[in-house]
Amino acid sequence: MKEEIAELFRKTYGEMPDCFTPVAPHGSSRTYYRVGNAKHTVVAAYNADEKENRAFVDFAKQLRQRGVNVPEIMAEDLEHGIYLQEDLGDRTLFDFIKTASPEEIRQTYKRIVRELPRLQITATKGFDYTNAYPRKRFDDRSIRWDLNYFKYYFLKLADIPFSEEELERDFDTLTHYLLDTDTSFFLYRDFQSRNIMLKEGEIFFIDFQGARQGALQYDLASLLYDAKADLSEELRKELLQTYMEELKKLIPVDEQEFIDRFYAYVYIRIMQATGSYGYRGWFQQKTHFLQSIPFALDNLSRLQNAKRLKPNLPCLDRIFDRMVCNEKLRQLGRDTYRLTIAIKSFSYKKGYPHDISGNGGGYIFDCRCLPNPGRYEQYKQMTGKDAEVIAFLKKEPEAEEFYAAAKSLVMQSIRRYKQRRFTNLSVYFGCTGGRHRSVYMAQRLATELQKDEELDVQVSHVEQNG
Repeated sequence: MKEEIAELFRKTYGEMPDCFTPVAPHGSSRTYYRVGNAKHTVVAAYNADEKENRAFVDFAKQLRQRGVNVPEIMAEDLEHGIYLQEDLGDRTLFDFIKTASPEEIRQTYKRIVRELPRLQITATKGFDYTNAYPRKRFDDRSIRWDLNYFKYYFLKLADIPFSEEELERDFDTLTHYLLDTDTSFFLYRDFQSRNIMLKEGEIFFIDFQGARQGALQYDLASLLYDAKADLSEELRKELLQTYMEELKKLIPVDEQEFIDRFYAYVYIRIMQATGSYGYRGWFQQKTHFLQSIPFALDNLSRLQNAKRLKPNLPCLDRIFDRMVCNEKLRQLGRDTYRLTIAIKSFSYKKGYPHDISGNGGGYIFDCRCLPNPGRYEQYKQMTGKDAEVIAFLKKEPEAEEFYAAAKSLVMQSIRRYKQRRFTNLSVYFGCTGGRHRSVYMAQRLATELQKDEELDVQVSHVEQNG
């Protein structure tokens, strides 16, 4: 597969790539690489599902032509299941909210919800859904897939008791209620914080291969009730109102009717999400997905307390109450919770280290601005772990100032990550050769953080031990 990617890159840019860096796909089955050379860098995607690839490529081209910020498709070889897309970097909205201030989060989300109605209505008017996959519309069959996903991969695996007949009756009622609204709009389908990128002050959208026609409420529900984003109820209400204001500029809206349907879509989105967590966590044994379940239960609890469930769904209502009161579910991922800090030193000549956690979040500190012990003959064969090099850098005011600033930023993130129960933070220090300054900084920070028993600190030096 790498050979095919390299060949597609060569055909596109006239020269071979010299680097292949894996990019974590989160919950996707697709394989991603950051591929490039000194002149060009792209993200290459491989997926054996030809129809899904065709949907993404087609939708990306259509959306970009309509002025929507999506990655440009640079080249494609769908026969081999690969395509090259614009590299938008690594900073997702999910990464952003880990360290941003409440006001920064508020303003960024407001920008997104103002943009969403335009994406759903005006930018996609006359959109061609021919290649939509697996369905062209979020219809009764699509809804049933999600509901059964919830039943078989969450309720049964979590051992939540229910009456099969009564549950199916509620499924019928909910499906009819959800579809008793206009489902002719653009539905992104997975509109959440990991699929929104931030680059140079602009907002970009990725992973829309599941797009189809559907109700306006679904994507808004996905965004505002994204489990691990963990937005406050106050902010959700403000964002809902902001969305309504923008929506009314485009189409006539019965606000109360819209909001009632909105919360129904919130429920089915939570059901779909918990089904996914169960499938990947219990069935596929990717246990980090289970850590999202307590966040989803918090959302569900707030909805239940506010009596948001419409229409009358007695069996589902009982199930939801059992879920939010289930202590075993609430403890998932919390009994064994520890924040892992991955600290690495590296050489800029060799490229950035790979983030194996899949979060893509954290810090890269450039130590090349600091005095370089490697320029002196007596230090050339040493590293930043040797006492002589440590003494050299400790006496340099610039190095001390740099370390203090880097440590301050990292500690701020650690405090926030602990509060929000995030599990991974990457901290990388780079210098020219990856032997002296970066090693010193990485080792010093790791030694200090290892004193905190709540942290799992993993330190490695790429140029010394890979």
